[in-house]
Amino acid sequence: MSVLSGKKILLGVTAGIAAYKTAFLVRLFIKAGAQVKVIMTPAAKEFVTPLTLSTLSKNEVVSSFTKEEDHGNQWNNHVELGLWADYMIIAPATANTLSKMAGGHSDNFLMATYLSAKCPVFFAPAMDLDMYKHPSTKENFAKLISFGNVMIPATSGELASGLTGEGRMAEPEDIVAFIEDHLIKDLPLYNKKVLITAGPTYEAIDPVRFIGNHSSGKMGFELAAAAHDAGADVILISGPTHLEKPRERIKLVRVQSAREMFEAATKAFPEVDIAIASAAVSDYRPKISADQKIKKTGETMQLELVKNPDILAALGEAKKDQLLVGFALETENEEENAAGKLKRKNLDFIVLNSLNDKGAGFKSNTNKIKILFRNGAGKNFDLKTKKEVAADILNEIIILSNA
Repeated sequence: MSVLSGKKILLGVTAGIAAYKTAFLVRLFIKAGAQVKVIMTPAAKEFVTPLTLSTLSKNEVVSSFTKEEDHGNQWNNHVELGLWADYMIIAPATANTLSKMAGGHSDNFLMATYLSAKCPVFFAPAMDLDMYKHPSTKENFAKLISFGNVMIPATSGELASGLTGEGRMAEPEDIVAFIEDHLIKDLPLYNKKVLITAGPTYEAIDPVRFIGNHSSGKMGFELAAAAHDAGADVILISGPTHLEKPRERIKLVRVQSAREMFEAATKAFPEVDIAIASAAVSDYRPKISADQKIKKTGETMQLELVKNPDILAALGEAKKDQLLVGFALETENEEENAAGKLKRKNLDFIVLNSLNDKGAGFKSNTNKIKILFRNGAGKNFDLKTKKEVAADILNEIIILSNA
């Protein structure tokens, strides 16, 4: 999911040949989960049709102060549109439009809306290379940036004039990536690296049998998505699960056994700022794992188990400035056992699940937690979806990170 998911984007299209790219741009915004409305200058309709952009955006395209089909009897409210948007993007932004924006000239509906907008405004210049380098254009760039607008720089390439040089509008996918990267910088975990372990581990008995548990990995994957959406670079180390990577930018490392998870987690830990150990790691593994399928030869079978490495304890021992969070799934003496684990493993806080709580535990889409902190304080949460629980946990991490 993109940081643009659920956001309202107002796209202003002006009269440049690069306007044809806005069809692709609208598609990408929609794919990112945004709502899109389009304003066109009257001349822009000569380069791309309102029908194309309205079909792709699923909203009527506006280009004038009145609705032409109503013979001017119905007014399009530029103030309302300006207030509706979370972000306004003007692409392509021609030299003519940039001059109007810098000078505050309001001679069309797009300019009136721009001057009314309360949201962040991005602009993507598009023009011939001599126009792009002209002193007046550079002055307009500087002026708009001083207003708080954000410039998406043009690139070099073949231009409509036949010349090759700077002035080509950034490609739609690069515009979306630029905006996403810009927005991420304002998120609370921007520039933080977060390590999350998730799911079960499978300890092989033979090539077809294993020791494992019922963990689905849902909680860890929701935590990874929440950390990503808060701006973090996320490494998600997951045991066997059917779940797919929740966000494109998350680094997903798939493992099978506790020893594989131990190696991956301890290797990544020195480079991260925050670690959340939500995986349900098998405490023991078979001492010997057979190379071939074990045949049924008697009424009983003895299996000797040895202890697996304690991932959370190892991270707690190696901990320096990192914030370390653990999970405890208990069935009795819940708080006492969780508090002991918190202390022994050098955690900043521990998330307690009780299998005695209806709707909590493995496989479910919900969870009920209590967070225990190092200072002895505790915080109870109601039964919620795992997505909401992940948001609650991340919120506590953000608070501690900023303390």
